[in-house]
Amino acid sequence: MSDFQLSERAAEVLPVHVAIIMDGNGRWAKSRHLPRVEGHRRGAETVRKVVRLCGQLGIKYLTLYAFSAENWNRPKAEVDTLMKYLAYYLKHETGELMNNNVKLETIGHTERLPEKVRQQLSETKSQLQDNSGLTLVLALSYGARQEIVEATRSLAKKAINGGIDPEDINEESVSQHLFTAPFPDPELLIRTSGEFRLSNFLLWQISYAEFVVSSIHWPEFGEKDLIDALEEYSKRHRRFGGL
Repeated sequence: MSDFQLSERAAEVLPVHVAIIMDGNGRWAKSRHLPRVEGHRRGAETVRKVVRLCGQLGIKYLTLYAFSAENWNRPKAEVDTLMKYLAYYLKHETGELMNNNVKLETIGHTERLPEKVRQQLSETKSQLQDNSGLTLVLALSYGARQEIVEATRSLAKKAINGGIDPEDINEESVSQHLFTAPFPDPELLIRTSGEFRLSNFLLWQISYAEFVVSSIHWPEFGEKDLIDALEEYSKRHRRFGGL
């Protein structure tokens, strides 16, 4: 178990679903005169700690913004390295995830990932599919605007074909056509590295989420920082537009 414990209040109002924008790998590396890829490697170690702690605390869903649709525009060498780290993580962390009863899911256009990564992703998901603890959702080749456009297009096709009356399209029907349809919306969004941007992440789903921005770069984000974010969340009064 972690050396850091939640207060009684925070444990009582624990979010069911936490989403994290893992930012700052490159800046962490640059500040230490290290190559950017070393920041990504250290960032993967942070993922391990955060996933383990979320499972121990009883959080049901954790969505990590692992690779955005825009990240394909980065230098090829960096993208290739990121893909190698992803395949390595999936292969070598399966045992850890299994021991912690973690189930793995993905959102995004995973068909764009290299074949080796897709194969490893499929194998890891298959091995973990019967687990009943934390569901870890990796957002890979994901973009929220693209997701909403595709959901809209799908609903439009159904309306044209008579499968749905346009007057019956509502928030629920849109939600059911998003990548995240099987999961509840996040109640808490954490972004590291001090940036106040959504970066095309879960734009529909986080409409009522609480935001916690940490100034700490992702490779240095530790158990105490996650506990602090959950404590901050417990102090918020979630009014959903009401009083």
